[in-house]
Amino acid sequence: MAVTRRQKEVLDFLESFVERNGYSPSFEEIARGLDLKSLATVHKHITNLEKKGLLDREHNRSRSIDVVPEGIRPRSIGGVPLVGRIAAGLPVEAMENSDTISLYDVIGNRDVFALEVRGDSMRDEHIVSGDYVLVERTRTARQGEIVVALVRGAETTLKRFFMEGTTVRLQPANVEMAPILVPAAQVAIQGRVLGVLRRCR
Repeated sequence: MAVTRRQKEVLDFLESFVERNGYSPSFEEIARGLDLKSLATVHKHITNLEKKGLLDREHNRSRSIDVVPEGIRPRSIGGVPLVGRIAAGLPVEAMENSDTISLYDVIGNRDVFALEVRGDSMRDEHIVSGDYVLVERTRTARQGEIVVALVRGAETTLKRFFMEGTTVRLQPANVEMAPILVPAAQVAIQGRVLGVLRRCR
């Protein structure tokens, strides 16, 4: 999991404090232990670590910050430096930032898998053969979402999902292809698309 240097220090402090004392530190103890001047800063770090799935917290109980054991933490998702913006129209001034962009920002703690796309049925959604789609594992979908659907228990397909009475319409994003119309009982949603990755070719 991509964490900042300061977040790693907070995590290490929590682990060592619990190991020494058998209970979680208060925000004040974290601030003193890490020489932080503001409790708001401590709260921000704790909240961010919780969002990243590295801490559990019961908000109605004091001393309830629990470090999530290594074995059940979300899988590591690498971050890459976000160094600025690039013009796709008029040029802009080049600049360097110190931010990082991570796949965690897209998927959070959700159960996600990737699939390589084969075919061009979704090309008008800018999803083409050779791309990778990040899919959240789910059995339900809302109208118009791009889903991975198992049709008649035999074929999986990537399409936009529409429920129309007792029929499901799986709509391609390619004017040359017709939609797939299937009785709802013969369609099983396996996931919904969160994002697309593309290697430059």
